[in-house]
Amino acid sequence: MPVMKRSEDGSLLIPADLLGPLGLAPGDRVAVEADAEGRLVLTRSAAREPSAEVSLRQAIARKNLETPMQFIKGVGPKMAEILARKGIVTVEDALYLLPNRYEDRRQVVPMNRLRPGETCVFAGEVVSADVVTTKGGRRFFEVMARDASGVMSFKWFNYHAAFMRKAWQPGRRGIFTGQVTQYGLQREVHHPDVDWLAEGETVEAAMARDPVGFGRLVPVYPLTEGLNQKALRKVMKEVVDRFAPCVESALPARVIRERALLPLAEALGAVHFPAADADPRALEEGRDPAHRTLVFDEFFFLELGLALKRRGVTLEPGIAFSVNHTYTKPLLKLLPFALTEAQRRVLAEIKADMMAPHPMHRLVQGDVGCGKTLVALLAALVAVENGYQVAIMAPTEILAEQHYLNIHRWCEQLGVTVALLTSSLKGKAKAGALERVARGEVQIVIGTHAVIQDKVEFHRLGLGIVDEQHRFGVLQRGLLRKKGENPDILVMTATPIPRTLAMTVFGDLSLSVIDELPPGRTPVETKICTDSRRRQVYGIIRDEVAAGHQAYVIYPLVEESEKSELKAATQMAEHLANDVFPDLRLGVLHGRMKPEEKEAVMRSFKGREIDILVSTTVIEVGIDVPNATVMVIEHAERFGLSQLHQLRGRVGRGSATSRCILMASDRLSDDGVKRLRVMESTTDGFRIAEADLEIRGPGDFLGTRQAGIPDFRVANILRDGRILEEARAEAFELAERDPELRAPGHEPLREELARRWGGRLELAGVA
Repeated sequence: MPVMKRSEDGSLLIPADLLGPLGLAPGDRVAVEADAEGRLVLTRSAAREPSAEVSLRQAIARKNLETPMQFIKGVGPKMAEILARKGIVTVEDALYLLPNRYEDRRQVVPMNRLRPGETCVFAGEVVSADVVTTKGGRRFFEVMARDASGVMSFKWFNYHAAFMRKAWQPGRRGIFTGQVTQYGLQREVHHPDVDWLAEGETVEAAMARDPVGFGRLVPVYPLTEGLNQKALRKVMKEVVDRFAPCVESALPARVIRERALLPLAEALGAVHFPAADADPRALEEGRDPAHRTLVFDEFFFLELGLALKRRGVTLEPGIAFSVNHTYTKPLLKLLPFALTEAQRRVLAEIKADMMAPHPMHRLVQGDVGCGKTLVALLAALVAVENGYQVAIMAPTEILAEQHYLNIHRWCEQLGVTVALLTSSLKGKAKAGALERVARGEVQIVIGTHAVIQDKVEFHRLGLGIVDEQHRFGVLQRGLLRKKGENPDILVMTATPIPRTLAMTVFGDLSLSVIDELPPGRTPVETKICTDSRRRQVYGIIRDEVAAGHQAYVIYPLVEESEKSELKAATQMAEHLANDVFPDLRLGVLHGRMKPEEKEAVMRSFKGREIDILVSTTVIEVGIDVPNATVMVIEHAERFGLSQLHQLRGRVGRGSATSRCILMASDRLSDDGVKRLRVMESTTDGFRIAEADLEIRGPGDFLGTRQAGIPDFRVANILRDGRILEEARAEAFELAERDPELRAPGHEPLREELARRWGGRLELAGVA
């Protein structure tokens, strides 16, 4: 919002960049004054058009919401700095800092009615306070308090004894809040909140003195060092009372009415300071009308942006490829197997997109071992048959190298030129590769993000393929598209992505799912083992090798570091070769090896010249050895479930029974046990993905916090899946009817969408 300046008579001068949109002319003045709450209010307008006055009122509301937190009562420079570290700079930021939970402080409960497991408010008098030492030598600070009905014990395990004795003097009266626990026959509260009563003050008077903290459902906010609940609550009450009325919904009136949504200002007020009769459980679970309104609003604008982006892409002129089978049929004849029905179906969907006169924008999702890479190669060959180049982009050099090793092997036999382009390629080799790409001598370019750097120029790019899309955001896809004249974009992921996450991260893509594994694949039996059973595990490996099969042993690191207890691949390979399996043939594979070294090791393993392959996660994707029937994953608790599922997919590729053994620490946490039990119980990639998402959250689930995931202020894609689907349906329907958001009444929609998502989603049409 531009800065507005006052003239001598007190009128607010309108900046030049606001004149056009508001229907105002140079010299027009409006009177804007501060009301009793310190908000800017329009009192007189010289706008010639009624719509201009509406726009001006919205602009002023927007200006109010940009008020810095340092101007709020109770926020000094120190608190403003602490809030800024949490991303709370303006009052709008504060309005969307929602409570984590609520404490029911509507009534004071007598001590004899306090129930374990409940957070309660009760009052009483301190009887005793001192440090207690147990028989085992453990020390804690204990306070005994009483009311007319009974007694209660308070305990602190981190304390400053002198401060505590001074604060908790016998005879002092207070109102206490905390969760009641049961220890033996004694009920106790750990680290209770306290509000001390003045001499002679009644409990009722003290509660009336603090209407924000008592007599209601009290919000509990996420804190950071230097903030406390009581001070933050008072500041939030000030912000909500003064500035929530400035928040207006830009949603169409029909959507608000039919979806039974509240006005945004009312929803914000109810979420921060609920009514006395509100349901605390519904509030905490986000099922109340206020939370639902805020979540719907947030999802709607993201999905509207994605809908417009998809529509914009599909309406652009693109390449209408023809399918002439110059390379695709010869490749299918070279394969020692037939495509599955699922591969054929997805390939048909891709070909239909490629033959259309608009750019393809499709996500291919499929479980480990379903044959996505082959489908992508067939799509690439369609582009090459038409005289175009193909760029395949992978998130890591290891993945890029594996694609290169797999693809160039087939392409060499077909006479198709393939080049690898990564950041480790230097000097003359890099310059030569770039020159060959620019001249069109290379038909398929495989690389990392190096593929989208400025210096890379394509002669005629027709298809971009992005592998493991979740490691790249929307902007990287956009950069790849700019390397050609609206090339087709095909996105692949081996991570089964739950539907709600796919709708938020990949909502602008058409979806294809390869939901069938090649014939002959057998389910993999998975077991968790600890060090105490290591000898048995090594016996299983030896038995499998004796039966003519092969094994993988996976480690999280290449070389052991002093700081880490993790077993490392190179050191353990030596130990296994010298001390455990001296009579067997061992090979080592890790990411620091040169591509030709990796290829030689993989070829030896596939050719049965290696019995046991000791590897890092470099083999997570791309290596296909049907004769490998056992995989041992060391420190399995250190991997995400989706990564474990990817690794496990390297075995069970033949007809023999296969096993995956998850070696875990003896000191495994409850959370760690829960995660690994999921691996034992199912081989369904989508079930595993759901569990991984629930445990780790969307950012870590996709491998990086910068994975193109929206920064939701209110919505939770795990909890709010149904609301997401409702908001998506409304957003896509509106985008279909009014793709430029030019219809009467849609101007606020357009402005709000540009403000929230214009830059993040590259929505040039609305920004």
